[in-house]
Amino acid sequence: MENQELIKQCELAAREWAESPLFDDETRQAVRHMLEADDKTELVESFYKTLEFGTGGLRGIMGPGINRMNKYIVGMATQGFANYIHKAFPDKVAGELSVVVGHDCRNNSRLFAETVAAIFSANGIKAYLFESLRPTPEISFAIRHLGAVAGVNITASHNPKEYNGYKAYWSDGAQVLTPHDTGIIDEVNKVKLSDVKFEPNADLIKIIGGEMDYDYMMAVREARIDAEVIRKQKDLNIVYSAMHGTGRVIVPLCLRSWGFENINVVPEQMVIDGNFPTVVSPNPENAEAMTLGMKLGTKLGADLVVATDPDADRLAIVCRDDKGEWVIINGNQTCLMFSYYIIKNKIALGQLKPTDFLVKTIVTTELIAEIAKKNGVELRDCYTGFKWIAREIAISEGKQKYIGGGEESFGFLPYDKVRDKDAPASICLICEIAAWAKQQGMTLYDLLRQIYLEYGFSYEHTVNVVKPGKSGADEIKAMMERFRQTPPAEIAGSKVVCAKDYEALTITDGEGNVSPLDMPAKSNVLQWYTADGTKVSVRPSGTEPKIKFYIEVKGTMQKPEDYDAAKADAVKKVDAVKASLGI
Repeated sequence: MENQELIKQCELAAREWAESPLFDDETRQAVRHMLEADDKTELVESFYKTLEFGTGGLRGIMGPGINRMNKYIVGMATQGFANYIHKAFPDKVAGELSVVVGHDCRNNSRLFAETVAAIFSANGIKAYLFESLRPTPEISFAIRHLGAVAGVNITASHNPKEYNGYKAYWSDGAQVLTPHDTGIIDEVNKVKLSDVKFEPNADLIKIIGGEMDYDYMMAVREARIDAEVIRKQKDLNIVYSAMHGTGRVIVPLCLRSWGFENINVVPEQMVIDGNFPTVVSPNPENAEAMTLGMKLGTKLGADLVVATDPDADRLAIVCRDDKGEWVIINGNQTCLMFSYYIIKNKIALGQLKPTDFLVKTIVTTELIAEIAKKNGVELRDCYTGFKWIAREIAISEGKQKYIGGGEESFGFLPYDKVRDKDAPASICLICEIAAWAKQQGMTLYDLLRQIYLEYGFSYEHTVNVVKPGKSGADEIKAMMERFRQTPPAEIAGSKVVCAKDYEALTITDGEGNVSPLDMPAKSNVLQWYTADGTKVSVRPSGTEPKIKFYIEVKGTMQKPEDYDAAKADAVKKVDAVKASLGI
């Protein structure tokens, strides 16, 4: 039973929703049902706190209540965002400022996007509203292309169907960073529902669509490295799934514009549906989501199967192993393969410049650092989230050239025309990589083993400990505090020789000496490195009710055939790490 004081608090907040004329009849009725129910769980979860507008925006379960995604919470967020934009550009008059508004395939996404556009227009800010669902990277591209000062994308990416979200972007096409993130949060926190201007100014809403699709598709072509490889392997047999989402039109078009001609789609998953009926969860990190694609790939004798998540920022890749069976390339391997190919082939074609640089997140495989180091390419580490990769691009603009960056969670950006994860561009590039490998008698699986032979074997595993609700949030906080107060001296029998605390911004060596950690901001992340090369990172998710453990262990391979044995040994090592940390 929930704490009685908390229930009373939630009932008080709920009654305001049930009785206020500011809410529609359907919302008021739903809240009344919560108040009348004997089980107060839904009431508490919907009203125990206000859904927080964080540094990236909003994300939560849809429904009525202050802790839910609905048009009223979206409305208050947008009013606060509009207020901040006017503060940032005080000399501009009505109609001189513009924003881009997009959305994905989820239930209520169109309603929320239209609500956002209406509120911006009512505040004298021109809203470029996409005519229908579009990929997240295209929203980022459009902000830059149209010279907008900001943007909003309604999406919950790969989360389960109950969720939706609100991503805030700035003029560079990246999700907001300091000082804009905290400035927007401050303005959003000041807004009351009665402050929100819901009535649109139709003169300040412009619908965009096909013309932007074409411009974006032309930009994606700039990520192509070797057109000749594609010309020779134009019949590469590709199977693609849109996972019921936004990539359904643009990805096949982009692939054709690169020169690929044998593109097959998974018909059941090309249907737009926010309930995602063919998958348990529309997440490319889950093997189950790729089942239909692999089935079609087997039927058609495909070389590879690729997919995008619902908002088409993440990608998934499935290729054939040395026995001809389908194997899923994980997010670290995906990032690894992109980094390897970009460096190697730019060198081969004479395109690599001394000022070129790559970026990866701190929880992504360290093998990329080995590749970059051995080829004399600068690699930068940044926090999780593509806004940090975008920051690295921004601070080097005009001085150095960004040639690629990614993270372990199936996201990559292979060019600088966009400032977010870009699955359409990345899918085109992975197909180019597959074509290049095929030309040399290899599959992507063979290429992956070749990379391990050249640069060393590593195996990565992520543990997601899900803790929903208020009690879960308290548990996650307690876990992080415990790890900070009593950090492990050794992990799976190997001494911790380096510990990084990104909240305290400190590095501690194996002898207990502490030095400052050079990062642009604080983040609630802990990392431990052991003498045997193991790396463990711990961080609470910023968008979901879970704490994540990223484990990377090292191994050895002498020949391609050693891969399975090296992986089996690594799995045992990961199990020992998990046992050592009690997860």
